Amino acid sequence: MKSSPKTVLLIGASRGLGFAMTEEFLRRGWKVIATGRAGSTERLRQLMASYPEVLDVEVVDITLPEQVAALRDRLSDRTLDVLFVNAGVTNDHRETIADVSTEEFVRVMVTNSLSPMRVVETFQDLVRPEGTIGVMSSGQGSLTNNTNGNHEVYRGSKAALNMFMRSFAARHAGDPRTLLLMAPGWVRTDMGGPDARLSIEESIPNLLDTMEAHEGRGGLHYLDYLGRTVPW
Repeated sequence: MKSSPKTVLLIGASRGLGFAMTEEFLRRGWKVIATGRAGSTERLRQLMASYPEVLDVEVVDITLPEQVAALRDRLSDRTLDVLFVNAGVTNDHRETIADVSTEEFVRVMVTNSLSPMRVVETFQDLVRPEGTIGVMSSGQGSLTNNTNGNHEVYRGSKAALNMFMRSFAARHAGDPRTLLLMAPGWVRTDMGGPDARLSIEESIPNLLDTMEAHEGRGGLHYLDYLGRTVPW
C-alpha cells in the first residue's frame, strides 16, 4: 500500500529560497503548506495549478502575533512532518552597528530572530514526535567564522536566532524531534544579490537532502546546505 505523502509547513515561501524550497518539496512528493505575506502569494497560487491536491497557500505576516495565532487556529487539525521558517530580511549591508537606526535594527531583529521563534513556539505541538523543526539561519550567524565583519546587523540577527534555538533545544531536552539551523550559502536571490556564489539550483536541492538525511536524529544541528557542521 502506498504511504501517505509527508507534510511540511513552510513559512516565508513566496519568493527566493522559500519559493524554491516549495517547488523542491513538491517535486519530491510532499504536501506543502506555503505561506507569504498579503499581496505576495501570486506565484504560489499560480503553482497551485500544477499541484492542486498537495499545495495549500496561506497568508501570514509573522511579525504580527495575531496573524500567527490565527494561522495556528486554521491549521489546528493538521499534523506536520516538518515545520520550517524561512522568513527573513536584511538591511543595507554597508551599515555598521554605529550607523543603523533604531527602527531599522528593530525591524531586522524582530523579523529574523523574534518572529521565527514565535512561530516555532506556536506550531511546535503540530509536529509529530519523529518530525523536524527548522529555521533558515546563515553562515553569517557564526561567531567563530566572523573574521571580516560586514553585514553586522544581519549577522547579529542570525546569531540571535541561533541562540534562541539553542535555548529552545535546552528547554526541550529529551524531545526526540530534530532541530535544524540551516545555512543555505550565499545564493543569487533578490536578497542575496547578483554577485552571490551559488545558484538556487546549487543550494536548495542539497539543503533538502541534508534536512532529509537528519530526519529522526534528534537534537539541535547547525548545518550548511551540504550537511557540514557550522561552528557556533
